[in-house]
Amino acid sequence: TVSEVARRVGVENAELYISLEGLSNQEVLEAAPKYTVFGRVTPEQKCLLVKALKAKGHTVAMTGDGVNDILAMREADCSVSIASGSEAARNVSHLVLLDSNFTSMPDVVKEGRRVINNIQKASSLFLMKTFMSMALAIIFLIMRKPYPFDTSNLLLLELLVIGLPSFALALQKNSDIIRGRFLSNVIGRCVPGGITLTMAVMSVYIYGNVIMPNVASAAYVSMLVITLT
Repeated sequence: TVSEVARRVGVENAELYISLEGLSNQEVLEAAPKYTVFGRVTPEQKCLLVKALKAKGHTVAMTGDGVNDILAMREADCSVSIASGSEAARNVSHLVLLDSNFTSMPDVVKEGRRVINNIQKASSLFLMKTFMSMALAIIFLIMRKPYPFDTSNLLLLELLVIGLPSFALALQKNSDIIRGRFLSNVIGRCVPGGITLTMAVMSVYIYGNVIMPNVASAAYVSMLVITLT
């Protein structure tokens, strides 16, 4: 019955089902990665299933509304309960659906993806400028030259490249699946941009010293054009 219900709602591999009634703890652990649908599951077995899936490297979510779900909900990476469920289940869950409607879950997932993806993009934007500033500082220390920019030079950069775009990114719709780790994703995006800006500034600075009286302004303009494009 459970397998048929799962099939009708679109669960993949719903035909892989098993009853856990009478199985030992070891048998439950072995069955966890092999089957999709589990029937006649005790509270302790629910917890074992969550542990077994986590041991395989999965991120596990658990939904429940009663006391018999508490053990598994505490063990899960993300536990979800409904407002009409038991108080104990609500207290141990990470998320409570106030409308007691599990059809809200897709919207919850989309909002979580939007927040994390947009934070990654905004962080990359801020760190790109930081990476460039650190690289230029090291280069000009080695060259024994004064740093080419001051606070007034970077005002438009902060406003047009960092401030307004980061505000727009925070409100952007983005429901793409989150992949990789946060720090590696941010660094992977900001380093190429920081290197490009550093090379642009140094190219203008080295070439401009020959023909331009105000090379810092020229380098700043080139940096602003590159970041805006």
